[in-house]
Amino acid sequence: MTPYLPIAVLFVLSFGFALLSVYGISTMTGPKRYNRAKYEPYECGIEPTPQPVGGGKFPIKFYLTAMLFIVFDIEIIFLYPWAVANKSLGVFGFVEMVLFIVTVLVAYAYVWRRGGLDWD
Repeated sequence: MTPYLPIAVLFVLSFGFALLSVYGISTMTGPKRYNRAKYEPYECGIEPTPQPVGGGKFPIKFYLTAMLFIVFDIEIIFLYPWAVANKSLGVFGFVEMVLFIVTVLVAYAYVWRRGGLDWD
């Protein structure tokens, strides 16, 4: 357990610093003037419109865009390890990455064709 003691101490210090800087310093130095306008939501300088009690409905387009972002972001993240280990993978790694990129492009073409990337 002795070799891990410096790591544990560093973890405790970093956690303590994070808590102190976020909660401790901000409560001591932050302004304490509360008013009604401060608690209202702010959206680009436009006065917020009243929302129903349930929160209102969002178009499904927002969720589809978020899911597409996550899917394509995760797919792109898989390219980094391949780029690092490209020479050691050889022809097999190259063929696998070509198949992976073709799959990504097919998904992209499908989403584009279905109108998933339109911003209207």
